[in-house]
Amino acid sequence: MTASASASVAETPVRSAGVASRLQAIDVMRGFVIALMAVDHSSGEFNAGRLISDSFFMFKAGTPLPPGQFFTRWITHLCAPTFVFLAGASLSLSIPRRLRRGESALSIDRHLFTRGAVIAAFELVPSYFWMDQGKYLLQVLYAIGTSFMFMVPLRRLPVPALVGLAVLIIGLGEAVTGLCGWGPPDKTPLLAALLLVPGPHGALFIAYPTLYWLAIMLLGYGFGSTIEQGVSPDVLRGRLAKLSVLLLSAFVVVRGANGYGNMLLYRRGGSLVEWLHVSKYPPSISFVTLELGLAAAILSLIVGVVSRAPANEKSPLLVIGRTPMFFYLLHIPLLALAATALGLAHRLGIGAAFGFAALTVIVLYPLCLLYGRFKAAHPKSLLDYV
Repeated sequence: MTASASASVAETPVRSAGVASRLQAIDVMRGFVIALMAVDHSSGEFNAGRLISDSFFMFKAGTPLPPGQFFTRWITHLCAPTFVFLAGASLSLSIPRRLRRGESALSIDRHLFTRGAVIAAFELVPSYFWMDQGKYLLQVLYAIGTSFMFMVPLRRLPVPALVGLAVLIIGLGEAVTGLCGWGPPDKTPLLAALLLVPGPHGALFIAYPTLYWLAIMLLGYGFGSTIEQGVSPDVLRGRLAKLSVLLLSAFVVVRGANGYGNMLLYRRGGSLVEWLHVSKYPPSISFVTLELGLAAAILSLIVGVVSRAPANEKSPLLVIGRTPMFFYLLHIPLLALAATALGLAHRLGIGAAFGFAALTVIVLYPLCLLYGRFKAAHPKSLLDYV
């Protein structure tokens, strides 16, 4: 379900208009990070110098970090945490809607669990195009899918408890991993690897251990409850701005201290690149505070713009933001097959990464537009899972 579809649950015309603008902002934000994601995946197919150094387990001391390549990768760090955060927000909005229309708790649980399983199973698509035969990649779809499953029992807790749990997971994950002596990943118990320690484990490459991303989804769930309460766009903008300042301040403190909270990926100096070279695999405190702080700032701006001048229903970012899974499942084979067919796989540079990402958005936009209309016309079909 897209966030915009939930606007129909508003009890009064005034609240409906206000909520709708805020939900449209969520969809625009989601479209923005989906487009950024296309840059990263385009870079993975075409860019010969692409960097993947955002983990203590993958970064070799002394490896140079060319600014162009680094920032091409770094700007896309915003994608996964924002996408998962907004998934939590949409979930927080859709569950009350289902309850208000009389759906049973068991039916909601079944839908959550099934949807989570289907989303996680969609990892077969990137695994087919990016991994060797017999190897499987568990990344953002696995994280979202398994987090949805965890939400079956967790959704019954009060929102403050969920936010508190998220803070504990993010704050203590590094300590738990260290105290248990887990790592390297292939020597870590499978359950611990699936939940906390990224890396190769037999036939699996676990890029997104569930618990860290569940924490981000819980934070998004808390944010969604704010929208559900019907706050005005101006109030929401103010809260997002304050949240951004709080998170970015925490980032400066943690990254500046250069100790706990960086998942062992420490600064080697005072340059901007070193400050921003944080651990995504797994997400460190510095990574989460930086990316969610930036996301809150951008979303605050989008809320302000959309509340005053709603986006056109055919706006590319809005259309893509309302059909994220459809775009995701198509853009991976499109980029991979294009790189192979053109004989340009891993042979070009940064410009190609951006250029082919733009072409991907252009090609898939009309398909997303048609699919969004078709899905809206069939609200109770299996299309709800895509």
